Amino acid sequence: MRGPRPTVERLDQPSAYFASRNKRRRLEREQRDGDGDTNTQNDQSEEDPLKNATTLYVGNLSFYTTEEQVYELFSKCGEIKRLVMGLDRFNKTPCGFCFVEYYTHQDALDCMKYIGGTKLDERIIRTDLDPGFTEGRQYGRGKSGGQVRDEYREDYDEGRGGLGRALQAQRQRAMSREYHEDDYGRLR
Repeated sequence: MRGPRPTVERLDQPSAYFASRNKRRRLEREQRDGDGDTNTQNDQSEEDPLKNATTLYVGNLSFYTTEEQVYELFSKCGEIKRLVMGLDRFNKTPCGFCFVEYYTHQDALDCMKYIGGTKLDERIIRTDLDPGFTEGRQYGRGKSGGQVRDEYREDYDEGRGGLGRALQAQRQRAMSREYHEDDYGRLR
C-alpha cells in the first residue's frame, strides 16, 4: 500500500527525454550482462544525476525567439553561466529549444519554479532539469534536422514557425505540379 500522494510535484524530477534515455541504457546493459537481478542493486546505488544539475532544457520556444530575449528572461532567476540555442542540424537556424546553464543548482530550481510555464514570444515555454549540455546536443534530432516532434505535426503553428511534415510534403507536391505544368508542351 502506498502512502499519501504528494500535492505538489517535485521540480527536480527527470524530464521525459532523460528518463527514456536512461531506460534504454539500462535495457542495453541488462542484455549485455545477462540477468537483471544483479543490476537492480547497482541501479539503486547510482546517484541521481539531476541532484545537483545546473542546466535547464527549455522547450516550445518560437523559431523567432532570440538569444537576447532568452537571456533577459532567464537571468532574472540567477547568473547565467552559458546559453546554447538549439539549431536545425542542416540549416543552422533556431528550431525551438535551448539549454540554459546556471552557476548553482538552486538558481536552476528557482527558474523552473518561477519561469517554467510562462510566456515568451507568445508561447508557453517548458523547462526541465538536464544532466548537462554536451557538444552535439544543440542540433535537432529529427530526420529533417529540426526537432522530432515537429515532424509529426500536421498543422502549421504560426507562432512557433517551421512546418509539420504533412504540410511540408503537401507544399512540395504543389510546387512540383506547378513546375511540370509550366513545362507542358515544351520540347526538352
